[in-house]
Amino acid sequence: MTSFLYPGAWVGAVAAAALVAVPILIHLINMMRHRRVQWAAMEFLLISQKKNRTWVILKQLLLLLMRMGAIAAIVFLIPHPKLQSELGRLLGGVKTHHIILLDDSYSMSDRWSAGNAFDKAKEVIYRIAESAMAQPTPQEVTLLRFSQADRPGNRQPDLLQTAVDTQFLQQVKDRIGPLEASQTAAGPLPALKAVGQLLGQQEETGELVIYLISDFRTKDWASPTDVKDQLLQFQKRGARLFFVQCVESMHDNLGIAELTPLPGVRAVGAEMFMEIAVTNHGDSPASNVPISLEEDGSPRPAVTLRHIRPGETVRERFRVHFEKAGQHFITARLETDAVAADNYRYAALDVPAGLPVLIIDGDPAGGEGRFIALALESDPRARTGILPQIEQPRFLSLQPLQKFHSIYLVNIDRLDASGIRALEEYAAAGGGVAFFLGPVWRTKFINDELYREGKGLFPMPVASPTILRVDYLERTPDIEVADPRHPILGLLASERYKFLQSVMVEQYFAAPREWKPPAESGVRILARLRNGAPLVVEKPFGKGRVIAFTTTAAPQWNNWAKDPSFVIAMLQMQAYLANQPLGESSRQVGAPLETPLDPAQYESQVRIIPPMGAEGLPQVVDAAAVPDGPPTASFLDTYRQGVYRVQLTKKDASQEERLVAYNVDPTEGNLKLTSREQLTAALDPLHFTYTAADAFQYQAEEAGLNLFQALLYGLLILLVAEQMLAYSASYHPASPTATAKGERP
Repeated sequence: MTSFLYPGAWVGAVAAAALVAVPILIHLINMMRHRRVQWAAMEFLLISQKKNRTWVILKQLLLLLMRMGAIAAIVFLIPHPKLQSELGRLLGGVKTHHIILLDDSYSMSDRWSAGNAFDKAKEVIYRIAESAMAQPTPQEVTLLRFSQADRPGNRQPDLLQTAVDTQFLQQVKDRIGPLEASQTAAGPLPALKAVGQLLGQQEETGELVIYLISDFRTKDWASPTDVKDQLLQFQKRGARLFFVQCVESMHDNLGIAELTPLPGVRAVGAEMFMEIAVTNHGDSPASNVPISLEEDGSPRPAVTLRHIRPGETVRERFRVHFEKAGQHFITARLETDAVAADNYRYAALDVPAGLPVLIIDGDPAGGEGRFIALALESDPRARTGILPQIEQPRFLSLQPLQKFHSIYLVNIDRLDASGIRALEEYAAAGGGVAFFLGPVWRTKFINDELYREGKGLFPMPVASPTILRVDYLERTPDIEVADPRHPILGLLASERYKFLQSVMVEQYFAAPREWKPPAESGVRILARLRNGAPLVVEKPFGKGRVIAFTTTAAPQWNNWAKDPSFVIAMLQMQAYLANQPLGESSRQVGAPLETPLDPAQYESQVRIIPPMGAEGLPQVVDAAAVPDGPPTASFLDTYRQGVYRVQLTKKDASQEERLVAYNVDPTEGNLKLTSREQLTAALDPLHFTYTAADAFQYQAEEAGLNLFQALLYGLLILLVAEQMLAYSASYHPASPTATAKGERP
């Protein structure tokens, strides 16, 4: 029995079969053109012809048959015939390898009234398994989920070249039946690369069929250059590609994009703010969107967003405060919609009992330093959580500075080299430093030791102290804020408050007349005096920040410390400078949870407690050595959002717990789909079959011996033989040169 790989082409081939009669027709026409001519010299030729008549006719008949056979072979090649007999199955039945790449990113949890995308995907896999079981030739299946391929060091497929037998369908149901969409944003590229590595390790001798079962969101398929390159490599290997779309239409979806603490002092009893951001990924506006909030698992007042336009992200802030020092966490939740994973967001916070702040005052009495301390320290009626500590300049050289969240310097006539070096190391590591100049400060010390031609801590060179002359005519405020958006002075200078209008400055350290902030230094002037002289200047130093005031903190050269705006400015500056560890560690699902350990303080084992509902029980992880760093305990199974608890044991056997929040990638909640036409254009010149999940039916190539190649080689041999026979059967007169030499014609 013979079948055809392209049955549709057979209709045209049958019509073309009439061409087989063309050689016979040409032969008959040529015979009709013969004329009988009487010629005496032909008698000799007729006698010779009678002797060779049988052989000539045989050659002519054979030549005719060969030409008819060549045309028949060409017609037969068009539909790609396959031999379906038992012999054909024996000779041509090759193994088929089905490679199923299953998208299990959390957008595949998209649900609607008729079901959800991931269940549709599993139904497609069952149909592939049933079709493979019905085939008479050997079949094997590899199944790999996107999230598994994206895991570092763990790309084990759910099925790896598993042979299809009578129990295969049940095996597939047992394996993928309990599976759900993951909470990752894994795309197709890692899975395709993993398949490429798998195929590169072996010689693929049979048929290769690759299925991409996905929701084909625009996020992954808008510009799939790397994906296309990988798919083209499979196409070159002869693979058949099937794209199965599991979602019919886009559904509206809201997702929490951020949940973060705003800058400010974070300590027990101190009021702080957090900000939540919600994105509308749908085509319809959303109104009166409630956001449920929890503080350490206990409900707190909800936040309501009035209106979110399609594609818009709306932010809202809310107050939080904690009465107990230690680790805390905030949970935000939206109401149920198409996708559940991005309806949750978590933040972990480390709230200390208070923030130590160092004030270095060169006056043993600490007079000027007290004005800063009074503005910063806690008040029973309004706790700030800041703990000021006033010390002498030699403290910088004698004590570690890392525990302080900022350092203020007033009344300094000089610092020794070790103190300056300690300050610079502190700032370079992320600390905040503030200078208030005054009558004790010396110009030469500032320029030579602190500024050092722009290489030191101080942001600008200074000239001698200068008096700001009173302007009785203009009555312009003494302080002009250069950057109204800056957190230190912007609020004070706003039209709503205008706090700084009553502040008067009498004296200050002027900058050299020719000085301007270098273009690429990062130095910027935050406030000027009414004569244009710099009053507040900022400079980045390593990871830290330095702020310099060219006048005093005490009411000596100005009256600012007597104005209520001074307290506001100091608190704003403390929040801006603070070198406090944020404590929250919001990471993306799937990122390793790494905990560096100081061997002198902690034992090497760390206990990890995953969030409630996460797979697996608490696990103990041993710290391992890492290059250029302390021993680190690494936990890799962070594929579920929530708060992970990291429990450490100190050398004195006491316990310490750290909270780490893991959240989903909010961009995966964008459910915009890529159409068939967009995919075709983006992946051109790739050839693939695109179908909806409900309509998918696997059409296997029929088993048997493919006769196309054999017929092609046979045709070539036949054409060569035909030419040789045609040459033998035709008459070839001798060349004139041969006749002149006396050779017989």
